[in-house]
Amino acid sequence: MKKQEYAIVDIETTGGNASGSRITEIAIVIHDGTSVIDRFETLVNPEKEIPASIFALTGINNKMVSNAPIFDAISDKVLEMLTDRIFVAHNVNFDYSFVRHQLEQAGFKWTAKKLCTVRAARKIKPGLVSYSLGNLCGALDIPLENRHRAGGDADATALLFSRLLEWDKEGEIEKMIKKTAQDQRLPPNLPPSDFDQLPEKPGVYYFYNEVKKVIYIGKAINLKKRVASHFTGHKINPQRQNFLRDIYGISFEICATELMALLLECIEIKQLWPTYNRALKRFEPKYGLYQYEARSGYKYLGIGKLSKFQTCIESFNSLYEGINVLRNLAQQFEIDHRFCKYCVATEGENILNNTLTDLPDATLHNGKIESVIDFLVSNRPDFAIIDKGRSAEERSCIWVEKGHFYGMGYFTTDVALTDPSEVKNYVTPYRSNQYIMHLIYTYAEKYPGKVFFNKPLTKNKGNNETI
Repeated sequence: MKKQEYAIVDIETTGGNASGSRITEIAIVIHDGTSVIDRFETLVNPEKEIPASIFALTGINNKMVSNAPIFDAISDKVLEMLTDRIFVAHNVNFDYSFVRHQLEQAGFKWTAKKLCTVRAARKIKPGLVSYSLGNLCGALDIPLENRHRAGGDADATALLFSRLLEWDKEGEIEKMIKKTAQDQRLPPNLPPSDFDQLPEKPGVYYFYNEVKKVIYIGKAINLKKRVASHFTGHKINPQRQNFLRDIYGISFEICATELMALLLECIEIKQLWPTYNRALKRFEPKYGLYQYEARSGYKYLGIGKLSKFQTCIESFNSLYEGINVLRNLAQQFEIDHRFCKYCVATEGENILNNTLTDLPDATLHNGKIESVIDFLVSNRPDFAIIDKGRSAEERSCIWVEKGHFYGMGYFTTDVALTDPSEVKNYVTPYRSNQYIMHLIYTYAEKYPGKVFFNKPLTKNKGNNETI
């Protein structure tokens, strides 16, 4: 049986992502598990300009690569040296993504098992201050010449690999290179223990950067499976590569149901505003229904942009939605259309043309405005959603008060509730928003048997929102 061999690779590039950058230098050191048996190194013409910042780091400039072979010209040699060997690199996903991408552009479909010497060093030599190649070599007395050049870094990585094989008494490297090993897809800076502790239960997970700041929040029906999905596949866009490099830790919160996970995800994103969360950030209501009084004494209803300093009666995702609701309310309560405005004026401004003589009685008119507000407020239901808990000994609960999310929590199965409002004693209060209420109403429509009302809900002709 042929002895397993390893291709230890280092590259220099024009930038940080494989989709938009190119290789400028590559070195491949072949290791048979005992010693180095072959070596290949060359500059590569990237067929594009090398940025000044890259030259400052590597010392490779445009003149140096002008007569070097393009990658297509060396692709056969690279493929030959990588075939049937374990691909080894320091922060392996970076080098692997570039090599795989450029081989694919040269017409070769290639994949390989991978081994990251950053991750291997963390397992075999835990507790070091830093696992960058330079700092590792300094701490472990490994010579490193020609730093930030492919040949020098590849030779140092080969020496590091030899030492790790020698120190690996627990067989960590063998475990890592198995096809099913989780290390093949974990980000280089993520401790494996953070992933290993994830349960296969619903909940919310948090990714942290190097300074322990939350950079991404997600929800899952199965926490372990969902988190693993972030690290699979071969996408090479810069956003994904930067995202994976930024992950230094994971924590999680188990939730009883997918709905509670959805709500907690929304709440936490709103509170922490992580860098890599984008989808929920876009779901922000932009318009509100306001009531105000002009100097003439007449009260108005108006649709305007939401403001931090004004409290609206209802909120809407679009101006069209708000206008439609206001028109329906004006028709239902027979409000003079001149007192319905679709762009709120400055407070106290007398919009009404005082030359008009066919104005309704102010007291009667203002009473209609108050009736609209009373209708909207009184039509907001109080109800609880009671569902399974995180264990057989508890139940989960969500409380909605006056049409707004009040909070959620858990109570034990030996608690006897005589009224739905009693769940308020067991919930943690949170701030409501339109997206949260959309999730709750959607769930309540789908599972009406889990919804318990404090009072019946009547249909709101303004927004047609029912359960």
